[in-house]
Amino acid sequence: MNDGSNVTNNSAAYDSTVGIQAETVHNSNVYFIHPDASPQEKYKVGVQFLEDGVPSRARDMISDAIAHGHDNAEVRFHWVLAMLSARAYYDLSKEELQRLHKASGLVRSYPEGEWKDALRVAFELLAMLSTAEGGAGRVLERLRALHPRQRDAILRHFDLVLTGGLKDSLWAETCERAAAARFGNDRIQRVWAYFEPDPIGPRALPPHPSTAAAAQAALPVRAGLFVVVAALPWILALVADPAAAVIELPVALGAGLTAAHFGRRWWYEELQLRAKNGESRILRTGDPTSPEDGFTNRVRHSFDHYFGTRVPHGFAPYEWLDHTARIRNNLVAEIALLYRESRVGVDRINWLIRYLAEDARDRHNKGTLFDQRPQDQTPVLAKLLCVVALVALGITTLAMLGTVASGAGAPQTLLAALAVVGAVLSGRAAASSWLEARGEEHRLAEETKKYQERLAARQDAYRNWKSFLDATRPSEQEMETWLTCDKTLFLDQALRHYQLTWRDLITHTILMTPARPYRRGRVKGGPWRYSRYSFRLFLVTQDGVREVSTEFDFTDAKRGNEQRSNYRFDALSSVQVTEHAHVRYDLELVLTNGPARNIRVKDADMHQLAPDENAQEIDEIDLSAAGFIHTFRLLEGIAADGKGWIERNNPANLPSFRVAD
Repeated sequence: MNDGSNVTNNSAAYDSTVGIQAETVHNSNVYFIHPDASPQEKYKVGVQFLEDGVPSRARDMISDAIAHGHDNAEVRFHWVLAMLSARAYYDLSKEELQRLHKASGLVRSYPEGEWKDALRVAFELLAMLSTAEGGAGRVLERLRALHPRQRDAILRHFDLVLTGGLKDSLWAETCERAAAARFGNDRIQRVWAYFEPDPIGPRALPPHPSTAAAAQAALPVRAGLFVVVAALPWILALVADPAAAVIELPVALGAGLTAAHFGRRWWYEELQLRAKNGESRILRTGDPTSPEDGFTNRVRHSFDHYFGTRVPHGFAPYEWLDHTARIRNNLVAEIALLYRESRVGVDRINWLIRYLAEDARDRHNKGTLFDQRPQDQTPVLAKLLCVVALVALGITTLAMLGTVASGAGAPQTLLAALAVVGAVLSGRAAASSWLEARGEEHRLAEETKKYQERLAARQDAYRNWKSFLDATRPSEQEMETWLTCDKTLFLDQALRHYQLTWRDLITHTILMTPARPYRRGRVKGGPWRYSRYSFRLFLVTQDGVREVSTEFDFTDAKRGNEQRSNYRFDALSSVQVTEHAHVRYDLELVLTNGPARNIRVKDADMHQLAPDENAQEIDEIDLSAAGFIHTFRLLEGIAADGKGWIERNNPANLPSFRVAD
């Protein structure tokens, strides 16, 4: 089902020209062909292309398989479908008609079976053209007797070939099947996943490098100097008054050890605070408030969206956003730092941002959102004992100086005082090195553990999301089936509106173009598919051309902004295609009684091509899938010859296809 977390962006803020909200290419091997692939493998990929609405590539692949010896009734059946799919009879060249004629003579050489029956019916339908009398009834009976997968395949791919009374006999059944399959396989709840980009893998901010090595290297020298300097005043005290020195020395040692024991944890707290401040300084290198940092601003926008929708009970969205402002700022800086690289869009990390928003909500519900490390706080008693021990050490040291002064002369007292100052300085340096080494070891171990826990949690969230996405995302065949159903019902509605039957039509075509703003996606090697389409239907009759256009939301199959226009054949002045290199294809339709109409056929996709994809090949696939090739040929012919083109290509005037004996 839809996770309900789609981010609505203002596409005009980022691309006011194209109006694309998101686009993605799914890494799939569905169309992958190894250079040394066998004819059987090429045939399978060709059938996949055919089922997914790419007949031009299907023709190439299946023809190649046949040329290399893989030929039987099933292969020839799909080859015939590929030859005629998305093409009218007049679109076929003389060479292609000859190949079809030759192939029809091979039918009798194949073993009997369902594929041979289907192939025979396909050729018989082709021979019938628009006739609905005489033998057409028997052909229709044989068509209906075929297995549903073969019967439906013929009706789908012969769409532009079957016309007139023959198609009238089949149209009601075709519409019924389209209506039944239009929302099949849980379409409404799954289409969104096709346009969802493949998520990028989880990352977490690693611990800062440890400085323990430098501190450990300095510790022996500093500790040795402290021992030497600190020993001198106690030696002088023993000389001056042994009895007093014997008492003062243990007290000083005990106080010093007590201060070290209780002060180590206190000092480590300060070290952690400095490390955290250092982390904040590193994160600020990607200042989320920087106006020129578009990536970070988009990350912030996504965090604001998901935190605004993942709100704990008892909070209004704006209250929760205020409550978590500091946490969001830190997370924005972290994610921007981790994923700031070329060609990584925020839509690929929305899964992580959503997870972090949900994690913040869950930690708030558990009462641990801000109280993250209560177990590491140094008890007040420990701090008090450390302070008392330091005070006792200071008093004992002063007493020791008094002992030296009372039993020795002024030079010895001055020497002892200087030694105490040196011991304080060297002791502080030695203690600092010792505490830093121990603290850094502890910090690194603790942060490494937290990093691993954080990364493991994010990896689990990534796997869950990717598994859900892979299970929900429709296949190419499902997308093409739904689109075919939508086109069929749109065409049926237009025929009903104009009160036309297939006997009244000379030909028809549907041009499918993207309707902005849209999301788009495709499988590697396949055509772009859009979340919003513009359907433009041309119905050609003896009286002229009827044009119906509508915007179509593919995610919920709803239509809107429908427009209709009618014009005579001589009103179509010219048709031309403008190819803007690496940008788009535009179709210009010029009428004598109105301004030129520019139709955006496809948008740029050069930046979305994989290294092993051919730009020209992908363009051909997209234009074929959009119905552009047939539409352009039809409109170009009408613009050039007017009613003369119509008379020549009227199904009733076309030479019949002759099945080989």
